[in-house]
Amino acid sequence: MIVCIAEKPSVAHDIAEVLGAKVRKEGYFEGNGYQVTWTFGHLCTLKEPHEYTPSWKSWSLGSLPMIPPRFGIKLIDDPGIEKQFHIIERLMGQAEMIINCGDAGQEGELIQRWVMQKAGAKCPVKRLWISSLTEEAIREGFAHLKDQQEFQPLYEAGLSRAIGDWTLGMNATRLYTLKYGQNKQVLSIGRVQTPTLALIVNRQKEIENFVPKQYWELKTLYRDTLFSAIVRKSDEELAEEAAQEKENPAARKKAAPKEDANRGIPPITDRKTGEELLQRIQNAPFTITDITAKKGTEAPPRLFDLTSLQVECNKKFSYSADMTLQLIQSLYEKKVATYPRVDTTFLSDDIYPKCPKILEGIKDYARFTAPLAGKQLLKSKKVFDNSKVTDHHAIIPTGVQPQGLTDMEKRVFDLIARRFIAVFYPDCKFSTTTVTGEADSIEFKVSGKQILDPGWRVIFAKDTEEESKEGEEESVLPAFSKGESGPHQPQLNEKWTQPPRPYTEATLLRAMETAGKLVDNDELRDALKENGIGRPSTRAAIIETLFKRHYIRKERKNLIATPTGVELIQLIREELLKSAELTGIWEKKLREIERRNYDAATFLSELKQMVTDIVYTVLRDNSNRRVTVMPEEPKTPAAKPAAREKKTEKKTTTRKKKDAPSPAPANSLPEGDAIVGQPCPLCGKGTILKGKTAYGCSEWKNGCTFRKPFDPAPESQA
Repeated sequence: MIVCIAEKPSVAHDIAEVLGAKVRKEGYFEGNGYQVTWTFGHLCTLKEPHEYTPSWKSWSLGSLPMIPPRFGIKLIDDPGIEKQFHIIERLMGQAEMIINCGDAGQEGELIQRWVMQKAGAKCPVKRLWISSLTEEAIREGFAHLKDQQEFQPLYEAGLSRAIGDWTLGMNATRLYTLKYGQNKQVLSIGRVQTPTLALIVNRQKEIENFVPKQYWELKTLYRDTLFSAIVRKSDEELAEEAAQEKENPAARKKAAPKEDANRGIPPITDRKTGEELLQRIQNAPFTITDITAKKGTEAPPRLFDLTSLQVECNKKFSYSADMTLQLIQSLYEKKVATYPRVDTTFLSDDIYPKCPKILEGIKDYARFTAPLAGKQLLKSKKVFDNSKVTDHHAIIPTGVQPQGLTDMEKRVFDLIARRFIAVFYPDCKFSTTTVTGEADSIEFKVSGKQILDPGWRVIFAKDTEEESKEGEEESVLPAFSKGESGPHQPQLNEKWTQPPRPYTEATLLRAMETAGKLVDNDELRDALKENGIGRPSTRAAIIETLFKRHYIRKERKNLIATPTGVELIQLIREELLKSAELTGIWEKKLREIERRNYDAATFLSELKQMVTDIVYTVLRDNSNRRVTVMPEEPKTPAAKPAAREKKTEKKTTTRKKKDAPSPAPANSLPEGDAIVGQPCPLCGKGTILKGKTAYGCSEWKNGCTFRKPFDPAPESQA
């Protein structure tokens, strides 16, 4: 009998249907020579410290660092898990071959390998590696099963990550809690969590320490068109540009700047200078000196990887990273979207022949796919590139017509479908016109953009209309003639420099992806992804963990560090613990283990040495510093499950949500306006906001229905 093991019951059911294993047994399906069983996500985990050495059970500085000579795994202590594991163990003991049908990624590989290891499986093992759960993909995957040994580096990378997180997390958390904590509160330290918190704290510090500077803008209105005075770049701006070019080789390939590129008036930093310039041009005629029209093209937006999808959903719909991950996972399990936990925006060449059928399958978008039907589809290197695809390709529709989607799932699918269709449309063609003029030798400039052929933009007509309203760059200019002259209306506008913006989940995800460097250039972002912190599949959980630990909170869309979070980062002097860049280097080594370019044993040896050094450095600190810990909210008692299977199922579907803050009971909330800013008692993720007639949750856009009315009468009398 061939035993197939999937990561969850629903996936096992889909595989069993295709294989013809249609007889339902307890804990598995059987038929046609196959037994198809399942895990509930992680059935096994690394052992606790005291299971290696009994003395490690009590927290003491003297026991640190805790580094077991050999790491071991154990079954998670849960009756439902134990019951399912014993079924798997029995099936594997009798199997002639096992097919690992786990999630096709690093975590999925680790989950199944640990189960097989714990079950003592001895027979040959094959690997099913698919990017979607459609019947066609499953059949194709079983026709091309791979040898388990091919995925040994993936397993070693996953194991190294788990051991690394255990070693650093267990030691650093105990170390900092015992050394700097108070009131028996735990100070949680993590390999990715702490550098992520440091990004938020450092940005907050920049904002708090920001000193706004006053400046003035000189503009003039000529023929109902507002021209801006050309301002020379400061030495600081020139130095910053030079630094960016040094980091980005693509920028250096651009044409060399003209000698007069940095022309114009110096920045106006005092009112007197501005008024003198205003007076100078007041009565001078305005003359058009140059008109240049440059035609250009704009390629369609890239396909989605998980991070870019989370960013877009946060911007457009205010969905949290965790919410978006749940939604795209659901779309994957409903067979309408491909594997979601990916970090590439490219497709492999073998997907190209399948694209016409995929386009034909998404019938709700017929008005956009009809012009492509029966034609040779465009094949751009910006979309199809084997060298940019490793285990999985970008997230795209499968071609299965969506049915029974929730409104939130529909929104996410719509983003994916439109992006996919757009890559087969022609580039958008536009013309950028730049008009320069002068008054008393002071140069002014205005630019306008005109769409000549929308190309792919027709698919995003509503979005592009909204974008065009946002800036004057999109405005179409009137017809000017070189040399024309006439009266104008100059104006001097007072401005202040603005501080950096707080992180939102969208910008934080980008910062995690690029080790703290926020960049707009796609090519540069791809290069920096190698040093990103966390993995696409874990970043949402990391952000949720920071909420749970009360290290950060949310104000509207902004992520704000709490006093505890700020103090913790200020307390940590070891850069390896809080530097996104240094942590990114460790992440890169984990990726290189996957590619057989780095040795897992070397990585773990280096990590153990790093942890040892951190422990001894902190132990030598005699400053007697302490962290103020915010009190935990009371937790709502968990409801008893109706049946053990229900509990186990819930454990599966909420595996990624386990780090969400626990909601507080409604009766524990303070009265009146003191409720504002408190954690939501219903969803536990949002904070309480005050409206005109009721208090509500900041997560209302994501479906939270918490509402507490109040009497608005006293307010109106104030």
